[in-house]
Amino acid sequence: MLDSHVHSDRIAEILNAHQGLEGPLLPILHAIQAAFGYVPDSAIPQIAAALMLSKAEVHGVISFYHDFRAAPVGRHVLKLCRAEACQTVGGDAVADRIKAALGIDWHETTPDGRVTLEPVFCLGLCACGPAAMVDGRLVGRCDESVLAEVAK
Repeated sequence: MLDSHVHSDRIAEILNAHQGLEGPLLPILHAIQAAFGYVPDSAIPQIAAALMLSKAEVHGVISFYHDFRAAPVGRHVLKLCRAEACQTVGGDAVADRIKAALGIDWHETTPDGRVTLEPVFCLGLCACGPAAMVDGRLVGRCDESVLAEVAK
């Protein structure tokens, strides 16, 4: 993991690159997450000061948008659809079995850093539910066998 000095320097570079943009907060947050894989808590005061926002405003945006992460993710990200169409075809039971098999809950990462489990609300595979996304790849009619794809 990078130390906070390296974080601070890279965040300063990102802030400078976005200087003068109108409405720069979201692009800055996306750039920071692209650089580190998440938005470190230590970045919040630095962003707030640069944009003349309160730390609460920056934190509020990060927590509002579910794609921003406050901690590093696992080597694999498994997103399970939680929308009604997938629930009606057994999505809840699949999710329960996957959570039990991984030993984690939503928004958590396995202790070995292998898998992060995220809920998502509709992947557009309503006719092929329950749906999942494994490392950006869509999977229809998924069950707990989807775990074989993140076993590496």
